[in-house]
Amino acid sequence: MHQKIAVIGTGPSGITALKNLLDQGLDAVAFDRNDAVGGNWIYSEKESHSSVFETTHIISSKTLSQYEDFTFDEFDPNTPDYPSHDTLRRYFQAYAERFNLLPHIRFGTLVTSCQRKPDGSWEVTTEKDGQVRIETYTHLVVANGHHWKPRMPNYPGNFTGELLHSHNFKKAAPFAGKRVLVIGGGNSACDVAVETSRVSAFTAISWRRGYNIVPKFLFGKPSDKVAEGTKWLPLAVRSFFNKLMLKVFVGDNSVYGLRPVTEAFGATHPTINDELLHKIRHGKVSPRLDIARFEGNTVVFEDGRQEEYDSVIACTGYWLTHPFFEKELIDYSTGPVPLYLKMFHPTLSNLYFIGMFQPLGCIWPGAELQSKLMAQELIGAWKRPKNLADLCEKEVTDPHYKQVNTPRHTITVDFHLFVKALKQQLPKNYVSKKPKNPEVLTPA
Repeated sequence: MHQKIAVIGTGPSGITALKNLLDQGLDAVAFDRNDAVGGNWIYSEKESHSSVFETTHIISSKTLSQYEDFTFDEFDPNTPDYPSHDTLRRYFQAYAERFNLLPHIRFGTLVTSCQRKPDGSWEVTTEKDGQVRIETYTHLVVANGHHWKPRMPNYPGNFTGELLHSHNFKKAAPFAGKRVLVIGGGNSACDVAVETSRVSAFTAISWRRGYNIVPKFLFGKPSDKVAEGTKWLPLAVRSFFNKLMLKVFVGDNSVYGLRPVTEAFGATHPTINDELLHKIRHGKVSPRLDIARFEGNTVVFEDGRQEEYDSVIACTGYWLTHPFFEKELIDYSTGPVPLYLKMFHPTLSNLYFIGMFQPLGCIWPGAELQSKLMAQELIGAWKRPKNLADLCEKEVTDPHYKQVNTPRHTITVDFHLFVKALKQQLPKNYVSKKPKNPEVLTPA
């Protein structure tokens, strides 16, 4: 039977899925509601799918955040250690051009429904410019990302000032002269607090738990490259040394007035930020405990402190959602996510998830390896394990890290262990395909 494959999304995961399918001569088409590849990294000052803001830079270093088939040095040898959102957008678009993906992508097209037919095939409904189209595909590849549907916090009372999610935060300028409260301790929260503190009358940051704040550089090297040197150690030992190194370089959270970390390293996602602690010690960002309730424009914290704010920015994560599926078929919004290697469904053999994992590191190298493995299965060069259902369950019961029980922590993997596991599955004689005489691409 002729295989006809649909790929949902052309962000960083979708484009590598499409590229690796086409490499093997497979009939594949990708859909994206945007007019260019890049997904979340297509910055716009208008509210859109994108969750990056004006000053966003990647939080993992370039050498651990690149495609094996198209490195940053191939793209631009002058790429900095931590590229900006615009550099990343151009990188992804150069990737699509390098491997001639654009003719296989339908831009401006929203996938509204994916129904499984009695014969197991997929009926995919799309909409473009008000026109509805229904087509049947033998296989479905889901790469729609998991940083696009905001998850708002729920506190007693009502806040009568400006309440928004970090997804809608585009630049700091609108908060000039305002009193701003940022909720959260993750990467977005700390970045937003730092940026608003440059222009606000007052910025505070509210944490409900302690977070590990990791500097971007250690010993003059990107911190993830330093950590890479210990990847040969057992994970528990590695985590111990990571925590010890942070204690030496950063000190306890208490010296900054921040909540202490009470969980083991990796139980929550570490926050990669060089400026938050600097801003706190310079009086530009004020630490606060969790919110107890809202009373008009007054925020009451759990220690009884009461303060008035003009704006509250909730950096509280995103829902893991697939609105094109019926919830009875696929619903991972609250977990668990029993997928082998975070991509293979226990019973639906013609459904693949690419990039639906959250590493302590970067998604794209792992998504590229997932895509290669998917393509190898589709051409018959790799067969999934017979005990797939057991392996899917093990993903839930025996994760790399024992994390706190929140929707954000259902798809976490250790970058190095995950990459190693995917590489071990690829056929021994596997060779990645690249253009024989690739042209040098000049970044736009």
